[in-house]
Amino acid sequence: MIQKRTIGIIGTGHVGVAVAYAVYMRGLASEIVLLDKDRKRAEGEAMDLMHGQAFAGSVTVRAGDYKDLSMAQVVVITAGVAQRPGETRLALLNRNAAVFREIIAELDGHSPQSVLIIASNPVDILTYVSQKLSARTASRVIGTGTMLDTSRFRVMLGQHYAVDPRSVHAYILGEHGDTEVPIWSSATIGGVPLVENSVRGIPFDAGKMDSLFQRVRNAAYEIIDRKGYTNTAIGAAIVRLLEALLEDQKSVLPVSRMLTGEYGLRDVCLSIPSVVGIEGVEAAVLPRLTDKELGSLRHSAKVLQESLCKLSI
Repeated sequence: MIQKRTIGIIGTGHVGVAVAYAVYMRGLASEIVLLDKDRKRAEGEAMDLMHGQAFAGSVTVRAGDYKDLSMAQVVVITAGVAQRPGETRLALLNRNAAVFREIIAELDGHSPQSVLIIASNPVDILTYVSQKLSARTASRVIGTGTMLDTSRFRVMLGQHYAVDPRSVHAYILGEHGDTEVPIWSSATIGGVPLVENSVRGIPFDAGKMDSLFQRVRNAAYEIIDRKGYTNTAIGAAIVRLLEALLEDQKSVLPVSRMLTGEYGLRDVCLSIPSVVGIEGVEAAVLPRLTDKELGSLRHSAKVLQESLCKLSI
């Protein structure tokens, strides 16, 4: 008997709807359950998606409550509060921590076996908060981390070298944010290391590559300046993570998870390459870093830990 696949999505804002739409069009779930403080909005989004069944197939989409997630294999959390005028980042963090305290308590009560995907920002901080609040094992609470940053990195490298981004193997690690770290030392195209080599006759130019990375790091700001928010690419990233989980693919993805000694770091959530399967994060795959890259990764961890020290969990 084929097991019914249920995916829960908490929050039907721009990102939550992008995830629901991508899951729906890919036929990745039998059922999608949408939760939102605004029940009418969740109902409206569910109705809108359901009316596309003649094109996408019979995926059931409905608005629900936490009790409706009891059989969900995975729950994606995109909910959170927006920053108020004049509000400090720390105050915003504490308000989001309070929101997550309520969400995690409900999920532990109604859906204790689900793997949780944290997509709300700041994702590394909220992944840490979720892991501390939840009774489930840390490996079953995963932040989207630098999956999107890594995708942007590969896309821009693919454009620079005129190759398919799927043929680019390069990572952004650390914080999903201003201290993220490009790992040039293991970046390759077709097995050819980029540093000190040429691909398609294009030599590695450190200045151009630094400029490219700056565009990667500032991409979200640029998009938000133009359209007010980001949603479609992170939606695609979350669906890639859902595929790895639900299909037990053992994919290596740069997700945010609790470090327990990797690279000498502990008690902080940030992104390192990790094997993802049906049980969540199964193992770390640690590329050898240069001294500069390791120093930057540790700086990223320090910045996150400084924020955590001020946070009321």
